Amino acid sequence: MIQSGAQILLVDDEPQLVRALTPALGAAGYGVATADSGQAALAHLAAEGCDAVILDLGLPDLDGKAVIGRIREWSEVPIVVLSARDIEQEKIAALDLGADDFINKPFGVGELLARLRAAMRGRDRRFSARAHFKSGELEINFADRRVVVQGQEIRLTPREYDLLRSLARYAGRVVTHRQLMAAVWGPDAEVDAQFVRVLVGQVRQKIEEEPSAPKLLLTEPGLGYRLTPEDEG
Repeated sequence: MIQSGAQILLVDDEPQLVRALTPALGAAGYGVATADSGQAALAHLAAEGCDAVILDLGLPDLDGKAVIGRIREWSEVPIVVLSARDIEQEKIAALDLGADDFINKPFGVGELLARLRAAMRGRDRRFSARAHFKSGELEINFADRRVVVQGQEIRLTPREYDLLRSLARYAGRVVTHRQLMAAVWGPDAEVDAQFVRVLVGQVRQKIEEEPSAPKLLLTEPGLGYRLTPEDEG
């Protein structure tokens, strides 16, 4: 069984494929929105959200893998990739970036629907399509990678932003040193907790009114850090 009225975002720039899949998905009980570019897909997901994404890797503006990476910065929506690139490394890269499944073109509609159902029911995670976060005077626009404090845009380094994004994604929950190291430097990087402490200090200098007495980015001694959730901000 699928979620009644589940909304699918179909991202592909091949009109013939879109014309074929849209009624097939509709007949299976899905609502369908379409986008013919990566930027259009990101804009739709940020503004409207959806229950699953069917994504072609060969888009005219952004590589599909870049779109997956951008989506995963703020959303856990299931993603099923379509591609004519029958290359193992492409599949691995897409899945490593957060895609749920990968189907080679050409494919059968029945196979696509089965994989879509599996992706939607098999992801044991909370779906959040919010593109914005706000806690007190801190605002984050995940889609545009913008951070605003007291109405002023704050410039963060890529690692500072990755740290803040990871904390905001799980706001109100403790994020461990190990989790932050993997999110910011990668799972195989040779760094330790001191690197995280230094980076947290840098971020606090930019987002806290009094960095020595933080109210947003809190330390959980011996564990990691916690960002104040929106309802406490």
